[in-house]
Amino acid sequence: MTFIEKPSQLPIAIGEVLKSAFPQLRVGNHQDFQITEDKTGVLITVERNGPGIRSLEGRKAHALSISLKAMIIQGVPFEACDLASQLMDLVLDNRWGLPPEQCDLPAGIVAAPGAQGDVPIAYDIWTVSFIQTLYLGPPLLEDPAGRPLFACTWDVSNIDDPDQYRPLAE
Repeated sequence: MTFIEKPSQLPIAIGEVLKSAFPQLRVGNHQDFQITEDKTGVLITVERNGPGIRSLEGRKAHALSISLKAMIIQGVPFEACDLASQLMDLVLDNRWGLPPEQCDLPAGIVAAPGAQGDVPIAYDIWTVSFIQTLYLGPPLLEDPAGRPLFACTWDVSNIDDPDQYRPLAE
């Protein structure tokens, strides 16, 4: 498993898993779908990146809102709905090959039909949305010797500074 250093590693990892699960479909980001006329496939988008609750190890949390847009050229009714259901099954309990101490399980998974909007070709579009939390940066709760450390917010000027933590009393 790869150590996560930045939020952009999540959509890349999701893309790799989706390409393996659906080799017959185009999977990618907005740039991958602008190049071609055929928009059939799964578009991966990071909608938001907000703060989350730190991990038990003290890593900073990033709660990413992810959407997987299943787009199928109209032909078979509800084919995109079926693909969205398959995507939901894949998203459930998936950390995309990332370390569990740095990547929570997806939460708030929902699928809904998408708006046709300004799309020139008629598509059947469904979007699977979910939130996945990544924990980035070094753990703050242990010093190099491996002893647990703590800090009280009222005793320190910067809770993110590991030098202001002290060992637990024995």
